[in-house]
Amino acid sequence: MKVVLLAGGRGTRISEESEIRPKPMVEIGGMPILWHIMKEYSYYGFNEFIICAGYKQHMIKEWFRNYFLYTSDITFDLTEEYKMVVHDKRTEPWKVTVVDTGENTMTGGRIKRVQKYIGDEPFMLTYGDGVCDVNIRELYEFHKSHGKLATLTSVVMQQEKGVLDIGGDNAVRSFREKSSMDGAPINAGYMVLQPEIFNYLEGDDTVFEREPLERVASTGNLMSYRHEGYWQCMDTILEKNKLEKLVAKKQAPWMVWENK
Repeated sequence: MKVVLLAGGRGTRISEESEIRPKPMVEIGGMPILWHIMKEYSYYGFNEFIICAGYKQHMIKEWFRNYFLYTSDITFDLTEEYKMVVHDKRTEPWKVTVVDTGENTMTGGRIKRVQKYIGDEPFMLTYGDGVCDVNIRELYEFHKSHGKLATLTSVVMQQEKGVLDIGGDNAVRSFREKSSMDGAPINAGYMVLQPEIFNYLEGDDTVFEREPLERVASTGNLMSYRHEGYWQCMDTILEKNKLEKLVAKKQAPWMVWENK
């Protein structure tokens, strides 16, 4: 199953860092937050990624190109028969497709633009700026069990994110974006989607968290996987520093692969 990562925004609220690099490439503990997210998926056996890039997208491509070289021992034979030999490859078993989905494209438009790389199969989707210790394998099994169009992971936090009205059967009865801080469950990302979701997406101006998810919820096809563990987005320098401290203390809850 492919994992789609939304990594094309400018990150205006963390402009101290995102002026230099794309927000998903802002480093936590010396590695981009995008790498941290991918490591968690990989821990649960999901190793094929499609990155919806946009702002400074070339930097994401360059990072993955160089990652292979920097984490391997390499012999460069500079004689007439030039060749390169890789020794002790230490990179993860990832297949990564980085797609330029446009600098100003909205989230729904970005997903629509990578449809040809996903094909007619279910896929996972999350944002490139938040970490979580959700059990992704259990999330996937939950999605398969209910047979609906979409599943998103919900957490309860005092944040201005996509607010959910969840019924006793875990069905999302309504979805509203950018509401006031009221302690209601919010959309933490980490979604599983059926390919029919593309029928709800139109052009580049489509905001996935607005009309598409609202329509899916109104038909009873949006389910919530409730997560009571750790989740943290990285919208500000304060939040980045919070994540940095957890990594430095070796107390980062999302780094489940460290305990493998």
